[in-house]
Amino acid sequence: MFELSFIWAGIIAFAVLTYVILDGFDLGVGILFPLAEGEREKATMMNSIAPIWDGNETWLVLGGGGLFAVFPLAYAVIMPALYMPIILMLLALIFRGVAFEYRWRTERWKPVWDVAFFGGSLVAAFMQGIALGALVQGIEVADRAYAGGWWDWLSVFSILTGFAVVVGYALLGATWIILKTEGALQRQMQRYAWWLGAGTLGFIGVVSILTPFQNPEYFTRWFNLPGSVLSVAMPVAVAAAARALFTGLNAGKDGQPFLAALTLFVLCFIGIGISFYPNIVPPSLTIAEAAAPDESLWFALVGTLVLVPMILAYTAYAYWVFRGKIDPAEGYH
Repeated sequence: MFELSFIWAGIIAFAVLTYVILDGFDLGVGILFPLAEGEREKATMMNSIAPIWDGNETWLVLGGGGLFAVFPLAYAVIMPALYMPIILMLLALIFRGVAFEYRWRTERWKPVWDVAFFGGSLVAAFMQGIALGALVQGIEVADRAYAGGWWDWLSVFSILTGFAVVVGYALLGATWIILKTEGALQRQMQRYAWWLGAGTLGFIGVVSILTPFQNPEYFTRWFNLPGSVLSVAMPVAVAAAARALFTGLNAGKDGQPFLAALTLFVLCFIGIGISFYPNIVPPSLTIAEAAAPDESLWFALVGTLVLVPMILAYTAYAYWVFRGKIDPAEGYH
């Protein structure tokens, strides 16, 4: 007999992963935005994500809304624990979205909106990383409620994961621009992607080493059978993705670096899932404990089985329509 709560955990995990790999690269474009040489390159970078950036954030809404609807206890614990980074992330995404629209409508204030676009992208990525780090290190729960302090989310480990996400998103952004552009901008991003790839792998290594020490359950899971098999398999898979990334960059490939960078994120997400399971809020709140009643899960599942394929179809269609290289002479403006 299957558990509805675990099906829903998979759906929300899928939504969050899809958000990370889709919105990650357009946040990465914003992080790299100040490195563009001149207005033409800035316009090209923004035009590369113009048709898809707001659609990418649909998955954030689905993940957050799904958590509220089907895991209300987890939502009630996570929100007060991570209130500050989540609010800062949302405000940054708002400023970024406004800047995206307004910079095309003005000349005098364009530098201000450029800073807002960069700052919103950077802060959103950093706050997502901090929230992830705070979740990995564990949230204190007592009597089915958050029992920690206001600043528990802020630690050396969460700041480290914040920087890791910023560098990783910048890598996704650089490889996306390589995929979508030609000429000097593409060559510039190939150089940046090489160093960002090395930085991302360095952060993956450090965070992977520190994660088992955040919770005794993590350590037990990764260093006892059958988990110890994964402790060998995951680094091998990461090494294979890293090899594909750097060989693609060195060979001047367009798509291979982007796909390799996405693979690195997928592998990291799988690693986090292995550490968490069967908890939805580590170290003590399980998926089954946090779930809503089965009646609510069934009701929400019916709508989701209709909605998610529609979103996937729309997303695939948008990427298909706007496939290919960006023409610097045309675009959003």
